[in-house]
Amino acid sequence: MGTNETAGGRPTRSTRRTFLTASAAATAATVAVPLTATPATAGGTHTPPGPGHPVRPQPPGRDLTALLREIDRDRIEATVRRLAAFGTRHTLSAQDDPVRGIGAARDWIHTQLTGYAGASGGRMTVALQSYVQQPASRIPTPTTITNVVATLRGDTAPGRVYVITGHYDSRATDVMDAVSDAPGADDDASGVAVVMELARVLATRRTEATIVLAAVAAEEQGLYGSAYLAGQLKAAGVDVQAMFSNDIVGSSTADDGTRDPRTVRLFAEGVPTAETPAEASVRQSVGGENDSPSRQLARFVSDVADNGATGMRVRVIYRRDRYLRGSDHISFLREGWPAGRFTEPNEDFAHQHQDVRVIDGVQYGDLPEFCDFDYITRVARVNAATLWSLAQAPGTPKGVTVVTTNLTNDTTLRWQRGTEPDLAGYEVVWRETTAPAWQKVLPVGDVTEVTIDLSKDNVFFGVRAVDRAGHRSPVAFPRPGS
Repeated sequence: MGTNETAGGRPTRSTRRTFLTASAAATAATVAVPLTATPATAGGTHTPPGPGHPVRPQPPGRDLTALLREIDRDRIEATVRRLAAFGTRHTLSAQDDPVRGIGAARDWIHTQLTGYAGASGGRMTVALQSYVQQPASRIPTPTTITNVVATLRGDTAPGRVYVITGHYDSRATDVMDAVSDAPGADDDASGVAVVMELARVLATRRTEATIVLAAVAAEEQGLYGSAYLAGQLKAAGVDVQAMFSNDIVGSSTADDGTRDPRTVRLFAEGVPTAETPAEASVRQSVGGENDSPSRQLARFVSDVADNGATGMRVRVIYRRDRYLRGSDHISFLREGWPAGRFTEPNEDFAHQHQDVRVIDGVQYGDLPEFCDFDYITRVARVNAATLWSLAQAPGTPKGVTVVTTNLTNDTTLRWQRGTEPDLAGYEVVWRETTAPAWQKVLPVGDVTEVTIDLSKDNVFFGVRAVDRAGHRSPVAFPRPGS
């Protein structure tokens, strides 16, 4: 409970309940807002009583809407068909044949991305990132592995980086078969087509943060290319705040023929892959199994990309990946960065990891005729909405803590102020511990500390940044602190 002062300066108990006080690090400014209960919304969904107003999705602005309209379905189809036409893109296939094998595919991708970069005014650069992988699992002899990496440098926050990948290698039934046809249309020319189309439309635009768009190699042999990319970024001290793998995003049809052309799955882990024993101890003490950085990233994707502008529903799956499978986002999770995997809603395994053949009238093999190019185009829009919204917004708040030095029935949150020139302030979000998504939001202004008359023992809190244009960052989940 707060106190007010009478005209004579004598403190008296507040006549109405207040729930929030906020103070900047350099000032003693205070905000007080009355506690009001929010009525049940239509459809029977109840928002919890307490401070703030219901969380709403971020609608696409005019610039984003224009970007989404430029994504070209015919170019995406042409990319998938061209990659499939290299016959095989197996990691162990020829690297010096101009028409067949992974080397020919590598060179074609590099040429295309370099052409797109020409429209960027020098802001986008394209590089072949190579290393020699010594013999290891599924790599029998020393093998050159090459990623094709396009980097679009941000204008005002170039050190903050967002990464998107698709893998351009392919495989047949035998993962060591580098000779047979392995067109890899769905797995994963579809993901590479998404990356390349985004490189094309983003090259002509200015972003605040940096975006890395990479066609990575050797995913089928064991995530070697993405592991090298992630390792190089880590060694350089790059601040990777989000990463997405697009892997098998080419079809909306399941093996039983049912179609779901308006849904894309986003796999997002709970307990972080790189969690330390000390971090595990904290999580076990205060909760947070559903509040990893990757889960916050998934909530952000739903917020900005599940809408009519993309034409897609984002179905978040609460696990790192599917059973028996794993994609390139895992390489980034291992480095401690938030990451997720986009993939189609239902899979037809006759068209993945299969030799091209016909048995009893059934066509096997990962061929372009089994792709849905309208669907891939909508997946590309989901990725574009996500990357654009991330790169134009402030970065995820850092150093967010919930004060736990005393037993209290309120909650004090602290964080570091961001350095973005257009930073407007911060919002606190909260939800019931049983709710999957944030339910209430409280704008608190350009401050670095806030106290809320709501018990930290009963709900989960988060903090997100907002700029003057209304772009919001992903949420940062607080750690216990002082």
